[in-house]
Amino acid sequence: MSVHAEHEPDRAAAHSRGYDGGGHDGGHGHGHDDTSTHHGSFKDYLIGFGLSVVLTAIPFWIVMADVFRSPTVAAVVILLFAAVQIVVHMVYFLHMNTRSEGGWTFLALMFTIVIVVITLTGSLWVMHHLDTNMMPMSPEHMRNMP
Repeated sequence: MSVHAEHEPDRAAAHSRGYDGGGHDGGHGHGHDDTSTHHGSFKDYLIGFGLSVVLTAIPFWIVMADVFRSPTVAAVVILLFAAVQIVVHMVYFLHMNTRSEGGWTFLALMFTIVIVVITLTGSLWVMHHLDTNMMPMSPEHMRNMP
């Protein structure tokens, strides 16, 4: 039995799914004829659109009606709504889930989030420590600066 003969059942199965080893797909398993990825129905798009409208209208109402006495609480609530809306957009419009592209899109998203959190946290930490550890200057010293 040759080395190539033992892979023949795999090729037959791939051919029955519409993959012939050539063309745009290039053998990396995510061609345009692949029906394993779900691109959403009209109903899914309407659900995503409805959620997006609601998740935009509620923070707008929170600001315009001055619902919270503290601006800090309002800002935190609005940021939470923004985070939920990001997830809605990724799921309903970008079709990101753990099944698409063999999970690589979700893994890339997680990696991006980790890098952004590290960058933002480090930047805020450095700025806070620079502000705290800089020599304080009185208004008189500031007036006499060149």
